[in-house]
Amino acid sequence: MTSAISTASATRTWRNWAGNVSARPTREAVPASASEVAEAVRRAAEDGLTVKTVGSGHSFTAVAATDGLLIRPDLLTGIRRIDRTAMTVTVESGTPLKRLNAALAREGLSLTNMGDITEQTVAGAVSTGTHGTGRDSGSIAAQITALELVTADGSLITCDAERNADVFAAARIGLGALGVITAITFAVEPLFLLAAREEPMSFARVTHDFDELHAENEHFEFYWFPHTGNCNTKRNNRTAGPLAPPGAVSGWIDDELLSNRLFQVVNSLGRAVPATIPTIAKITSRALSARTYTDIPHKVFTTPRRVRFLEMEYAVPREACVAALREVKAMVERSPLKISFPVEVRTAPADDIALSTASGRDSAYIAVHVYRGAPHRGYFTAVERIMTAHGGRPHWGKLHTRDADYFARTYPRFDEFLALRDRLDPQRLFGNDHLRRVLGA
Repeated sequence: MTSAISTASATRTWRNWAGNVSARPTREAVPASASEVAEAVRRAAEDGLTVKTVGSGHSFTAVAATDGLLIRPDLLTGIRRIDRTAMTVTVESGTPLKRLNAALAREGLSLTNMGDITEQTVAGAVSTGTHGTGRDSGSIAAQITALELVTADGSLITCDAERNADVFAAARIGLGALGVITAITFAVEPLFLLAAREEPMSFARVTHDFDELHAENEHFEFYWFPHTGNCNTKRNNRTAGPLAPPGAVSGWIDDELLSNRLFQVVNSLGRAVPATIPTIAKITSRALSARTYTDIPHKVFTTPRRVRFLEMEYAVPREACVAALREVKAMVERSPLKISFPVEVRTAPADDIALSTASGRDSAYIAVHVYRGAPHRGYFTAVERIMTAHGGRPHWGKLHTRDADYFARTYPRFDEFLALRDRLDPQRLFGNDHLRRVLGA
């Protein structure tokens, strides 16, 4: 038996971060190299087992669930090489984003844009289309310049814009359906500073000025607090400095005490007594105050998220964002729903990745959340109805009810992805129930 495969924990149940998805694989593998990944894949195929890879489990869907072989990339971590001439970094697929960001900063380098959560592995983040917000800079996957991938026959291939270009066009957001990513090469740039400005703003003003706020800022996002007319806006723009991070005490109060510990208490109360939620929302949203600070990118883009939740997020054409959000607000106001989490709105420019939610169109993201354990189906169903009416594309790692027929209508290159999948994995070694729904047979 190769050292890549461990059967000691083969009956252990795997659960995702939110706790809404579980699976019991037949066996697990913890490979330490790309060659060990390839060997694990070949052995699973010989034994008639399907194969899925799971990182930190931050997807809310069952995209990584399997009753076959579960590959854990815990030993596939670290930076392989930094090319300062090409300005790229090649990193092992199981490296958590938070470690990559910190390691790059130590080298005086940075990704151009980031999501706001950093617990995911790099492969898990890119495979499901993780993104931040940006006027000109797109998702994490849009910053990839090359991929290393183990395919269903155990082959190890490298793809970029010139080598295996058709694979590169699809596998940057591949849902784990095309193979097991073993390494990723990202474009990087010299470390820079971001001036962050956080400011309360009324719903009426932020929606009226949305196009202007988007155009004037490199990275703009906002949160609307349901049951109120209040929002909190975030504007991040490059600056020459000087470095002026939040104070240790004020930063802890804002990012840890208020955003996590107190928020946990508020949501626990709201789950127990839903009728209190609108009043609490009005009080807490009015208590927000403006703040500004300047820091390196990963300390501005990312925030700790310790309160567990379920999430659904849709990308709509950017020009449809305000109309869709106003419809969500009207729906909440006329319904008996009690929503304790703010609604998050971000943007991304069009890109050329086949299954990117921003593929071929400038996009805005509208994300809705509920506290873990609170009812979510009624809320998510109502929001999804609004989003699909605007041609929305759900985030691949977040809850939704769409299927392959829907995606064939909303992704112009969907058939291209399916054809590549048929070529690389005709026996569906990397398939599962979730992929059968979203990609078809």
